[in-house]
Amino acid sequence: MTRPIPRPTSALPLVVHVVNSLAIGGLENGVVNLVNATSSRFRHVIVCMTADGPLHARLRPGAEVIVLGKRPGQDPWALLRLVRLLRQLRPLIVHSRNWPAVDAIPAARVARVPLVIHGEHGREVSDPDGRNRRRNRIRRALAPLVHHFVTVSTDLRRWLIEDVRVPAAKVTAIHNGVDLSRFGRGGRLESRVRLGLPAAAPIVGTVGRLDPVKDQAGLIRAFATVRMAHPDALLLIAGDGPCRAELERVAATLGQKDHVRLLGSCDDIPTVMSALDVFVLPSIAEGISNTILEAMASGLPVVATRVGGNPELVEEGVGGALVPRQDPTALAGAIAGYVGDAELGRRHGQASRQRANGDFSLERMVEAYANLYTSLAASRLARSA
Repeated sequence: MTRPIPRPTSALPLVVHVVNSLAIGGLENGVVNLVNATSSRFRHVIVCMTADGPLHARLRPGAEVIVLGKRPGQDPWALLRLVRLLRQLRPLIVHSRNWPAVDAIPAARVARVPLVIHGEHGREVSDPDGRNRRRNRIRRALAPLVHHFVTVSTDLRRWLIEDVRVPAAKVTAIHNGVDLSRFGRGGRLESRVRLGLPAAAPIVGTVGRLDPVKDQAGLIRAFATVRMAHPDALLLIAGDGPCRAELERVAATLGQKDHVRLLGSCDDIPTVMSALDVFVLPSIAEGISNTILEAMASGLPVVATRVGGNPELVEEGVGGALVPRQDPTALAGAIAGYVGDAELGRRHGQASRQRANGDFSLERMVEAYANLYTSLAASRLARSA
């Protein structure tokens, strides 16, 4: 734990969000967006089980961040520290997210927190379909301790109900939202100049942590095929992570070293999106992708794998294309369709922007979470009256 917690000075209800860390990622981005947008309605504390992270800097003043420093594997002392922290904070709600924060469920009940919410935001490459029997048994055993579950896609909601066997009445799907004011405003040429990219070349790009589950290696293989017909094309990969060296090796082996740009960690994602002609997400598994939403808000056509919540975002043949996961041939064909037809890309990009505006705004997401928190609190008070 980083430091003692001051006594609350606000009458607003306190929500404690428990996450693995504030590293750059879709889950963490969603938590930051929610905390920032509801600071006038709730008081927030974010508990990081293992470490802080770069997204801490995006939080508005007043949002407390506490790091427990949990060691890899089983760490009962971290669980004990979490119980003590929750007893000290006395929140109305504990909202944990994904498997690394599942310890918060029993900790919250031991600490007598009135409401416990658990969110499922996606899966790891080691268990892309959520079939791990041990983990599902634990999820099933913990389900009675959770007052409500939130998933970021209807696919994850179906999985919790049908595979984990959580009662349907306890599970709500709330899609992520995108801040439309941040995306789709920058000029294409200006963004390319800022990033040192050629002005006229067709540029394909992706954004995300360099992790096996994101399968950027498969994208590089598909891009090598695209370049056979479009030799001036360029692939941009924004993000960092454990797979960087492997991606560099794949690009060099395929003769694409000079045509694949690894930008590393990037804070200015709107500029990256503005520089692209096509956005690609080649993930093996996905919850709901914030980067797809950001690409849609930027007015880009989207090529994505048909996994998780991706089909809930991308309207095939309207705003983009969906392909099987780990199929470089199909991925290359979909990308080439846009690289070779700028007008098609423009039409599908416009449709993507309209869909993001109508169905996936940040305001809609924030209202859904705020309403859920409020309704659960009201129901809890009514039962205890």
